[in-house]
This record gives sequence, C-alpha cells and structure tokens, in this order.
Amino acid sequence: MADREPCNKKLEGKVAIITGGASGIGEATAQLFADHGARAIVIADIQDEKGEKLAASIGQNRCACTYVHCDVTKEQDVESLVQSTIQLYGRLDILFCNAGVMSKSQQTILDLDLSSYEKLFAINVGGVAASVKHAGRAMVEGNTKGSIICTASVAARIGSDTHTDYVMSKNAVLALMRCASTQLGAHGVRVNCVSPGPVATPLLCEAFRMGVEEVETRFAGSYCLINNGVLKVKHVADAVLFLACEESQFITGHNLAVDGGFRLS
Repeated sequence: MADREPCNKKLEGKVAIITGGASGIGEATAQLFADHGARAIVIADIQDEKGEKLAASIGQNRCACTYVHCDVTKEQDVESLVQSTIQLYGRLDILFCNAGVMSKSQQTILDLDLSSYEKLFAINVGGVAASVKHAGRAMVEGNTKGSIICTASVAARIGSDTHTDYVMSKNAVLALMRCASTQLGAHGVRVNCVSPGPVATPLLCEAFRMGVEEVETRFAGSYCLINNGVLKVKHVADAVLFLACEESQFITGHNLAVDGGFRLS
C-alpha cells in the first residue's frame, strides 16, 4: 500500500459521496480519493455486492468507507444517503455525482422509444438533480465550501448517430451544472462537470457488447493525442480529483473534457 500513497494528499480530512461508485469511473475515483487522504468515502450504488466489497477493501487500512444502497431515481433514497453521511461523519465536502446508464439500444430520433427515454432520464437527469439538490442543501446548511462534480460526456459536445436519449440526458446534466453553479456560488459551493471520451467501463462495454480491449481498439484512432495511449478510468478519476480539491478552488460552472481531443472519425 505504501507505493500507492501520493506525496501530496489533496483531500486530507474531507468527506465524500460517490454515486455510481461501485465500478468503472466511480470505483477508480473512490480508490484515488482514499489515496489522497479523504477522511471518509460513502459509495452509493445499486450493485450491492461490488459496492460492499469495494468499501471493505478501502476501509481496511486507508480511510473510513461505507457502502449505501441508493437508487437515484428515488429522491427519498438520495435524501437518506446525504442525511446518513452527515449523521455518520458530521459533514459533506464532496459529491461526485456519477450514477448513470446508457441507452439499451442504438436509437435514432426516428425510432426513439419514449418509455426507455423516460427511464434513462430518470437516472441520468432526475438522479443528478436529486443528488445535487440534497448535497447542495447539506453544504449550505453546514456552511461548507464544498465541491460537486457531475459526470457528463463528450457525447454532449459532438452528438451521435445513435443513442439519442443518452446524448440528450448528458446535455441536460451540463445545463443543470450551469444553473447549480450560479445558484450555489454565493454559498461557496462549486459545481462542475467532467466529460469523459469513450472509456472502456463496464457500462460502455455492455452498451457496445464488446470487451475492454475491443472498445479501446475501436476508439484508439479517434484521439488527437495519438501517442498518449488509450483513455482509462484513471484519467477521468484524476480530473475529478482536481475538481474536488483546493487546487480548483476558483473553478465553477466548468465542463472539463477528458477525451484526448476526441473527434468522430
């Protein structure tokens, strides 16, 4: 474990919630937050087995870490998540609002399934709104100059031939971030987005029905940074850490793209 520890712990004493924290980008971010001295991390997800295993691993000798089952489409779950964090750890400094899903089919506007669209929006937009609402309230009431980071997507910038509802939802996340950053700025709470390019998370692999190496190979030629390898969850987690820590204390309302200059080929 000693080899993992950075010389500069950027989150010393901080309490963080990570939604969608049991796998992929959320898992990588939880590990990185622990490495950087977070006092406590709450992993929220509906993947109970993975979440509990990750929390136990981090909590063994690095920092306090708990897992909470949270369906972000249920506002009561989100409110309870925030309240239980405050009760357990006394404060909330960071929310990484990362829970999300992709379209189950590659829909265009001409064949858009509105039922599926509504389910996706309930998670990707409604879940983000509920999370930012209740975390923002807790930070304001606690007089905490906190940081809220939401996962958007490069898809919100470039559009897509398919996955129309997903692209729409990530544009909505950007709009929510801009409103929340304006409204919470007076309280010292920062709100930003991180927009990953195609990264081989379990979510993306499932959506494209491909393995990790297949996904990475498919998008390898789409980056301007052609000599920098392929995009990994670690690169996104590093960006989230930056937006969470004091190094970005005067950055709010910003969408940080982590995409290697991704372009449609």
